[in-house]
Amino acid sequence: MKHEVDLSKYEIRTDLVIEKEKENFINNEEVIDNIKITRTKLKKDNLIKNKEKGDYITIEFDDVTDSENYEKVKKILVNNLKYLIKETNIKDDSFYLVIGLGNRNSTPDAIGPLTIDNVIVTNHIYLYDELDSNYKRVSAIVPNVTASTGIETSDYIKGIVSVLKPDAIIVIDALASRSLKRVNKTIQLSNTGITPGSGVGNNRNEISKNTLGVPVIAIGIPTVVDAVSVVADTINFMEKHYAFYKDFFKLPLSKIVPSGQINYLNKQIDTNLEDNKKILGIIGSLSEDELRNLLFEVLTPINYNMIVTPKEVDFIVDKISKLIGEAINHSLHNI
Repeated sequence: MKHEVDLSKYEIRTDLVIEKEKENFINNEEVIDNIKITRTKLKKDNLIKNKEKGDYITIEFDDVTDSENYEKVKKILVNNLKYLIKETNIKDDSFYLVIGLGNRNSTPDAIGPLTIDNVIVTNHIYLYDELDSNYKRVSAIVPNVTASTGIETSDYIKGIVSVLKPDAIIVIDALASRSLKRVNKTIQLSNTGITPGSGVGNNRNEISKNTLGVPVIAIGIPTVVDAVSVVADTINFMEKHYAFYKDFFKLPLSKIVPSGQINYLNKQIDTNLEDNKKILGIIGSLSEDELRNLLFEVLTPINYNMIVTPKEVDFIVDKISKLIGEAINHSLHNI
């Protein structure tokens, strides 16, 4: 009897457009200073679940913990944020409201609030004095999470918007990814707004032009993955590890270069089904979707499909939040 699994309630835990099915839309890619920029334009709603039509820009990088890479990523982020603002037809003299979504007390979810700490706000000066021409009018808020306030985040923001009447909104939030390689190493920009918590199955009301009446630029950074993704990626790494070293140990180089010093993921590796089956048996014969579906079936009923984050998340989140804050400042103000 063929075993069938009902996966109708299963949603891949990712907020990133580039990790969705690529039918019906095109990615344009370029690489600058080893930083990959992918631009995606959705011309219709619902081509991707929970994603509205509009522009999406994904920036992938290896590291922001050293000053050189930090500055390279920031420069690219500023250029693309300015590009997206222009594409969204936001005027130069617009009044911006910057919103940091998330929970300051939960490190993987703290990027939004921590970014606000680094944003230059000027609206209080504008209200009582003449504002320097090099600075835009900017306000910023941290609405916290519904579980802490008892207030739906979108309702909180609607109230602020109705009073302040900004011309445009920039919202920052932590995201979920389905790949280990993108955690804390990816920034997604969009002009379609955001649905907080969608990547971890805790959907709140969307924050977008549809709900607020003004353009919304979203900046998201994946800080977590689920256990299914961790295990699936690990199995994929095992297959690549085996394929690489099967050939490497035949080379004279292997006698002088310690194998533990080689990052095989940086190499061009071709795996094959026979090798995968040799080291993993039936598991090695599964496609990526079949493997993830199996892992979901195994882990979900016992509540072990946990949401996880790297151990150095405190340090990385601090770095990235400063980078995002500085990029917003350079994109809005003439500094």
